[in-house]
Order: sequence, then structure tokens, then C-alpha cells
Amino acid sequence: MNLYFDTAQGPVFRPPSEANSFLLRVTVGCSHNRCTYCNMYRSVPFQVRPHIEVQRQIKMALPHRQEIRRVFLADGNALVLHTERLLPILQELRTSFPRLQRVSCYAGPRDILAKRPDELLALKEAGLKLIYYGMESGDSDVLQHVQKGVDGPQSIEAGQRIRAAGIKLSLMMILGLGGREASAAHAKSTAEAVSAICPDLLSALTLMLYRGSELKEEFEAGTFQILNPAELMEELGWIVESIRFPEGHHCLFRSNHISNYVNLAATLPKERERLLTDIALATKKLQQVTDWDPYNCVER
Repeated sequence: MNLYFDTAQGPVFRPPSEANSFLLRVTVGCSHNRCTYCNMYRSVPFQVRPHIEVQRQIKMALPHRQEIRRVFLADGNALVLHTERLLPILQELRTSFPRLQRVSCYAGPRDILAKRPDELLALKEAGLKLIYYGMESGDSDVLQHVQKGVDGPQSIEAGQRIRAAGIKLSLMMILGLGGREASAAHAKSTAEAVSAICPDLLSALTLMLYRGSELKEEFEAGTFQILNPAELMEELGWIVESIRFPEGHHCLFRSNHISNYVNLAATLPKERERLLTDIALATKKLQQVTDWDPYNCVER
């Protein structure tokens, strides 16, 4: 169960693997907040939590100091904070929780690129052990269409900077983000980006069209065609088949997000063939679904 003590308004999101973490809210909302597929923080004005509020949350968690082993810095991209703000927070966490094993956070590509290599290294040495980076796609046209704020090469550089600093990287991609028209390009460029970054963990999410997002409006206007479940599995197969890591590199792959139709897991490249077999079987089963409604993945 998450520990959470902030009183600021707005939803709090965290990765599935942070289910037992202390959620320390150092920002509210998302500093970018322009991605056309996302409405997570549309109703929440971005703000940096005052240091006194961060300290108050830590103080309220002290009765659980012996239980807390993981801390997740919320909200959408805590790395937007200046390094000079983050380092004292990490120091206070180490001091307050003697059994602390790691601190993690979400990070957007622009915020990663804004950090110098020595800053990322300093954050790693201070206890920031894991960063969840939503690359979403490696294709420049897809990234421009969804207003991610970077192009393909920049999205790759952001991931490589995290890896170069020695920070564990959990990379996320979104199946179907290019729609039917750009599916092949999205898959090809995403596989190339994943190969160039060499993440420690790779997660596949499935595109959902949320109320208040521009991509949902495009779908309803008929200018964006979403993939059906079988096509999404085919796209994933193209990506997995094309990923190439240097010899000796291992990456844990998961598709355990609530948005996914099929829960898959493997270690790449060791279990690539078994994963491709699982994807092919899932694709075949999903092709037999005759009552799929595209509005199943659209928030009404």
C-alpha cells in the first residue's frame, strides 16, 4: 500500500512497480502538459511544492521509517526541479529512512536533456536510482504529431544520458500511438530507439483516448484511425523482432499496464523467440474477436 501525505489537489499517478512506495509529491501536475494523447494533469496547474511542504510530507512518514524502502517522487516529471532543489531532498530521504533502497521518479525528455551529465551523476550518487522515461515513440513525425516536445534523435539522447549516468532506466513506449497510417514507421523507429538506448526495463502501454485529449478529438473527427487489438499485437511483434542490443545487455520487458489487452513478460534478447511466439498466439486469438468496439479504448 502506498504512503501518501500531501494535501495538494489533483490526481497522483505512479508506475505499477511503485505500488508499495512512499509517494513524495515534490511537484503538482506536469510542467509540459501538452501531449495530445494525455489528459492526466490537464485540470491541474503545474506547481513546485514549497520545500517546507516536502519536509512536512517526510516528517509525516517518519512513523513508518523502518518500513520505507522505496520512495517515488511525484508528480509527472519531478526531474524538472533544479538539481540544487533535488539534492537536499535526496539527502533528507537518506537521513530519514535508514532502510531506503532507492528513490525513483518520472522524467520527460526535455527535463532530462536540460540536466548536464555531471548533474545526473550527482543525482545518482545522492540516491536517485531509477527513472521512468515515457519515450512513447522513436519516430520524429509521431512525436511531433502528439506534441511530445522532442524529435526522434532527442528522445534517444535523453535515454542515453540516463544510462550514461548509471541510473537504472525504465523506458515506456505506447502501442498504436501513430495510428493505422503511421504504425509501421512508429514500430520501426521505436525499435531503433530502444536498441540505441539499451534500457534496463522496457514497458509497452496501449494507446487510450481520454476525454479532453486532442487525439480523442482527432479520432472522433475521423482524422486518426486507431488500431484494433490484433493490429496492436502485430505492431508489438514488429518492434520486438527488430530490437537489437549489444552482446551481454539484458532488458526486462513487460506489458502489465492496465491499458494492455495481453499481459506479456520476457527478458530480451534471451527470450525473444518465446516472446514472439506468445505475441503471435495472442494476435491469432485477437483476430478472432468479431465484436470489438473501437470505443472500448475511448473515454466517454
